[in-house]
Amino acid sequence: MPRTSERSRLQKPAQKLSIRRVAARRTPRSKWVYLFDEGDASMKALLGGKGANLAEMTKLGLPVPPGLIVTTEACNAYLAAGGFAPRLWDQVVAALAKVERRAGKKLGDEKNPLLVSCRSGAKFSMPGMMDTVLNIGMNDAVVERMAELSGDRRFAFDAYRRLVQMFGTVVLGLPDAPFEEILGRHRRLRGVRNDADLGADDLAAITDEFKVIVRERTGNPFPTDPLAQLRLAIEAVFRSWNGKRAIDYRNAAGIAHDLGTAVNIQTMVFGNLGADSATGVVTTRNVTTGVPEIEGDWLVNAQGEDVVAGTRETNPIATLAEAMPRVWGEFVRHCRRLERHYREVQDIEFTVERGKLWMLQTRDAKRTAQAAMRIAVELANERLITRAQAVQRVSPEHVDFFLHPQFDAEVRKAAKARGDLIASGLNVSPGAASGVLAFDADVAERWAREDRKDVIMVRPETKPDDVHGMLAARGILTSRGGRTSHAALVARQFGKPAVVGVSALDVDEKARLFNVGGRTFREGDAVSIDGTTGEVYAGALETVVPDFNDPFLLTLLKWADGFRTLGVWANADYPRDATRARQYGAEGIGLTRTEHMFFETERLPIVQRMILAKDDAERDACLAQLLPIQREDFAGLFRAMDGLPVTIRLIDPPLHEFLPSHDDLLRDVTEMETRQRIAGAELAAGADPLGLAGALATKRKLLAAVEGMREANPMLGLRGVRLGIHLPALVRMQVRAILEAACACTREGVKVKPKIMIPLTAHNNELKVERAILEAEAAAVTTEQGIRVRYQFGTMIEIPRAAITADQIAKHAEFFSFGTNDLTQTTFGISRDDAETGFLQEYLEKRILPENPFATLDQSGVGKLMQVGVALGRRTRPDLEVGICGEHGGDPKSIAFCHSLGLDYVSCSPYRVPIARLAAAHAALAVAGAV
Repeated sequence: MPRTSERSRLQKPAQKLSIRRVAARRTPRSKWVYLFDEGDASMKALLGGKGANLAEMTKLGLPVPPGLIVTTEACNAYLAAGGFAPRLWDQVVAALAKVERRAGKKLGDEKNPLLVSCRSGAKFSMPGMMDTVLNIGMNDAVVERMAELSGDRRFAFDAYRRLVQMFGTVVLGLPDAPFEEILGRHRRLRGVRNDADLGADDLAAITDEFKVIVRERTGNPFPTDPLAQLRLAIEAVFRSWNGKRAIDYRNAAGIAHDLGTAVNIQTMVFGNLGADSATGVVTTRNVTTGVPEIEGDWLVNAQGEDVVAGTRETNPIATLAEAMPRVWGEFVRHCRRLERHYREVQDIEFTVERGKLWMLQTRDAKRTAQAAMRIAVELANERLITRAQAVQRVSPEHVDFFLHPQFDAEVRKAAKARGDLIASGLNVSPGAASGVLAFDADVAERWAREDRKDVIMVRPETKPDDVHGMLAARGILTSRGGRTSHAALVARQFGKPAVVGVSALDVDEKARLFNVGGRTFREGDAVSIDGTTGEVYAGALETVVPDFNDPFLLTLLKWADGFRTLGVWANADYPRDATRARQYGAEGIGLTRTEHMFFETERLPIVQRMILAKDDAERDACLAQLLPIQREDFAGLFRAMDGLPVTIRLIDPPLHEFLPSHDDLLRDVTEMETRQRIAGAELAAGADPLGLAGALATKRKLLAAVEGMREANPMLGLRGVRLGIHLPALVRMQVRAILEAACACTREGVKVKPKIMIPLTAHNNELKVERAILEAEAAAVTTEQGIRVRYQFGTMIEIPRAAITADQIAKHAEFFSFGTNDLTQTTFGISRDDAETGFLQEYLEKRILPENPFATLDQSGVGKLMQVGVALGRRTRPDLEVGICGEHGGDPKSIAFCHSLGLDYVSCSPYRVPIARLAAAHAALAVAGAV
């Protein structure tokens, strides 16, 4: 995936300024237009991906209709100036003349007319997000000549009506609905379901009605001059770069907003000339599963948009072999050649015009996470790419998508038994999703973002204008469309579960409901979709974590482990978490939060009694109860991580967190006192008719304790190392539990590597004092047990002062672990909880901050502190082990930064361990320049 530049995700006004800056600093090329035979695949930045690949196919000698490309720089110049660059149009006209000579036809010629298409094509593929106009050059005179030359009047008027409709909606910005209403009325009059079943007279009448719409809504007639059509179409494609759907897509895909789009002007070839003509879209391998077979859809007597729009039921590509065996044989050879040439799975568009095959487009295919892994591994095994390239072909996001939840098998079985399996369709993008139905993109986006609802967006078929809703939804469901439909492409790109082509669904967009199998589902009703099986269920089904033992994923991660130098550890508080982390490839535990263990139901009362103890004896009694519980906790972790390091953080949060909240206690006490006072007004003193006396006394005691512990800013108060110094008996108990567990496990033959971590150190003397207390306890335990266990003491670097005095702190710490959640809070001076629910979103929208610093490391601020801390710490202790255990440890960008700092490991959630393994390999390969 392309990296997002500083200019990506800009709003329109800022974007235009950005483009002006780019245009101003570039030296404009005198050449704005290239013929297909003047470019090649290396020129994607200038010619766009589509144009560069058309040029490359031409260079390879494949059957490509001739054409020309207007460059991305021309687009940027147009957007900056609000008009064509000097000499641009002259170059278009001159290049068009060469295309006309090669095609043997001329645009607008009434004897031998040429028609052309005008398509967008940016450096990075953005399927369906920008504009296309087909059949440019058609007018009243040309349509009659086309009918005469083709011998097919219906074909000619079908091409004409498509041009007027596309021109009206794309170039002139008219709504699609009036055109569709006319088509729908004619279909009803003829009693047919598809436009393909309308006759020539119908299409001629429809074309006239379309031209009336254009005249009435714009005040001008439909332009009949072919060059005027072409010029306006080029401008429309340029403008579509700044369209909402294109910007939404670039934001989601991390594509910079200043690249611009090229415009591809290509000789039209027609798949709608009868039974010996066809059009289709395929991928050279199955991009849902990765199986090495050509997959896709085709239609006889159709144009390309009919296949992807989902308005007609398509044929599986395999059936082309029987329908047109000669064409199929040639097509398969071209597919294999292109895959070998690009060393990548290709997404190919083709047309057959009266038995002649034409290749219209090739590009690297979008794919699901499962397919990405299989394809990468098999391409490497076929020696088309190296193992390093295979690792880099799969993104960390692919691994994340792969590990998305699936429906529990028993739950799915029960749903089928009670009749809640309501329909099935095409399984175009795997994964499970449940949510409430939303029948348009705006509702889906609003419900997901503002109301925090899980949404399943349902449409007859999706269009490019729906992309913002698709990105916001949990899953996508359509009643029409095939495996190469718009919905399928976008879902695969962004890892959204999707089921398309569910023909049993009767979607009523106006009534905002669908009917299926005698049942009605309305907007807001819950459904579940399984993009792996293509099944649709009523209601919300329970999900489970998928099986990790996919052979292609395991192979790829094994290869990744061979390239990475950064260790990958896990944050785990319980043995079950540690077991899962180890299964996912964790090489140690980088953070065990002991306070999480205290919140267990049977333990919390003991912890609360310890906090409320009146004296040391009462507190020691509570700690004696906690000791065996903690000891068994740690023993479980050691057993699960046999032979690997386990880093256990001593208690960190302030003690009030283990007690009920002050506001809740105050409300309860006030309410109980009021009830008792009302009842006591009519009874003798000392009576307790409501039985509240005991509970009230307990609540008052708790309230008094909480009030005694209240701090103005508890997260910067008595916590971490400060709490350990203030209450040494608690951390001594924890160290005793750690080492007693280590000794017990050693006797069992378990190889233990305990690492004891002291949190929130700000001053080296804090660490010096607490470590002295704990070393004495550790020595006492090993003497009692008669076993020597090697252990280490270290600290978390979470305070800026700790980072800039790391040379002093390293005198008393054998390892550092950056706690970047708190380090980010203390560096920015903001509370994460308050910021993420308050002003942070506004900061991101206004580009005050480029990214959420709690999700991706702030390299110029927090990162600089980390850099200083690593350098100073290792100056004092050259063998100092340094890692990171904040949530950033699972973020690919942050992992790359940690690699650059020379950290020893990152530690993250068990579920992100596979992601971190791959991201760490990417970081190493990027530095090595493997690809």
